[in-house]
Amino acid sequence: MADELNGRTVAFLMANAGVEQAELTGPRDALTKAGAKVVLLAPEKGEIQAFNNDVEKADTFDADLAVGDADPADYDLLVLPGGTTNPDALRLEDDAVAFVKTFAGSGKPVGAICHGPWTLIEADVVRGKTLASWPSLKTDITNAGGTWKDEQVFRCPANGWVLISSRNPDDIPAFGEALVKELSA
Repeated sequence: MADELNGRTVAFLMANAGVEQAELTGPRDALTKAGAKVVLLAPEKGEIQAFNNDVEKADTFDADLAVGDADPADYDLLVLPGGTTNPDALRLEDDAVAFVKTFAGSGKPVGAICHGPWTLIEADVVRGKTLASWPSLKTDITNAGGTWKDEQVFRCPANGWVLISSRNPDDIPAFGEALVKELSA
């Protein structure tokens, strides 16, 4: 159904310096096809450089709003795409980390794919959660008090908010479907 998410607004948080394009566009397209409004947030309003395979420049996208100017209460879902550049840069941005921490504390769902959980780790919201990610994050997740799973999509409702997570770009179709299902419930 093309309008099942009508009236829902989703924030995608990414760094201006780089995001894995497929991990932005795949989930974004699934959510917009279902009727959600998607807002792109970044440390600075303006251009976001996307990459393929972390190193090959891809398209550019316009950030709709600087994350420091965004109110977590305005969004129904937060999505954290991966690539290594994106979450590594975001975890150095105080406004981005504060947004993630506040959003998770609001009890609304969060989606994270690939390296996206690094931002969740920096926001100290992984403790007690079970999640999937790129395999190299297993130790980081464990050290942050979480449990790592090697699954295509994992839904964890612990600690008062739902975290939907996936491992890599191959999981994007299932990840997008899980985000739509969560937001339509």
